[in-house]
Amino acid sequence: MNKTGLVSITFRQKSTEEIIDLAQKNRLDGIEWGSDVHVPVGNLENARAVGNETRAAKLEVVAYGSYYRAGAENEFQFYQVLETAVALGAPAIRVWAGNKGTERTTEKEWQTVAEDLHRIGELADRENVQVHLEYHDATLTDSAENTMNLLKAVDHPNLFTYWQPSVGIFTDARLASIEQVAPRLANVHVFNWDFIFRLPLVEGRNQWQRFIDKIDSIQSEYLSDRYFMLEFVKDDDETQFKKDAQVLIELIKQNKKTH
Repeated sequence: MNKTGLVSITFRQKSTEEIIDLAQKNRLDGIEWGSDVHVPVGNLENARAVGNETRAAKLEVVAYGSYYRAGAENEFQFYQVLETAVALGAPAIRVWAGNKGTERTTEKEWQTVAEDLHRIGELADRENVQVHLEYHDATLTDSAENTMNLLKAVDHPNLFTYWQPSVGIFTDARLASIEQVAPRLANVHVFNWDFIFRLPLVEGRNQWQRFIDKIDSIQSEYLSDRYFMLEFVKDDDETQFKKDAQVLIELIKQNKKTH
């Protein structure tokens, strides 16, 4: 089932209470909480409080958006990230596949990332928490093909990937990338860029309808709910966010009617 959400880092300057209020007032289903500001790694008391406040507002904790980079040096160990996610009540942790793009990564470095992803996938599985890869340039998920190669090499049933529109490619290429990652697709980050500037989501409405249609047309191994979560709002403006949220809700509702 498709649901809507907000990535908390969209409004890093706002408190957790303000983020919850914003998601609730705009009738979204859940929140992906970021580890850099709102739910710091290791602060378990805060994580429990934020999780409880989210659920008390009739919202779902979608995931814990961490900045853990597999196979690289990190400020925190993965077990600390995992215990924070458990305290938050997050069903998944978003992580990054290394700290360099595929072309700049040696075979040994690539293998180190893959091994670490298998390790953390296993650790998280023991806590009934999934691991989701950030789909992003300057990492080993810098294209759909590279993402699937990595997932196949890791070969762990607890490892999935996000998707978002890659900057610098056009609609047909984006649709093709969806088709490639769809079998292991978890959640989606929603925004509208023209390669340089952030734009209102309504201006990309037709394109996003095609993305959602493509996602729903392909059988996925991900059997739970999938969240389409707003990120990168134009001018970081709350009024614009309200408009974008309405567009996203309408897109999801329209999609339910046609599938």
